Amino acid sequence: MRIAVGSDHRGVELRAKLIDYLEQHGQEVVDAGSYGDQPVDYPDIAAAVARKVSDGEVDRGILVCGTGIGMCIAANKVPGVRAAPCHDDITAEISRRHNDLNVLCLSGDLIGEKLADRLVEIWLKTPFDGGRHARRNEKIARLEAGGGAVAREEGVGV
Repeated sequence: MRIAVGSDHRGVELRAKLIDYLEQHGQEVVDAGSYGDQPVDYPDIAAAVARKVSDGEVDRGILVCGTGIGMCIAANKVPGVRAAPCHDDITAEISRRHNDLNVLCLSGDLIGEKLADRLVEIWLKTPFDGGRHARRNEKIARLEAGGGAVAREEGVGV
């Protein structure tokens, strides 16, 4: 699998360790930086990784910032990206099974290296369940494309 990995300054150390982990497990890595402790704007890094995923240049992406939340918000602005911050085994597994998550967002401040490795392993190995979840992802894609009346079309919700 080809995976783009990026971080802001608060995720540099974990990003480097994740790249080593991924390469040791046979994954091809595209390193999107950043590389030092000088502050960088996380939306720039999130956009670079998310665009690679959206364009099909890579299969998936991993982003690391202080909490994983800012990267998630920015990455989800790119069409075709389904990003979420994961912080335990369940969120990593369900994000793949139900949401077909293609960008994993992690905290450089709140989780350790061993947990991060385990979350990445779960996220890489867990398949998408499809079925009703695929239908829901299609609705999300329609919302993303400007079809804000998804629920109204089916007589549900507002």
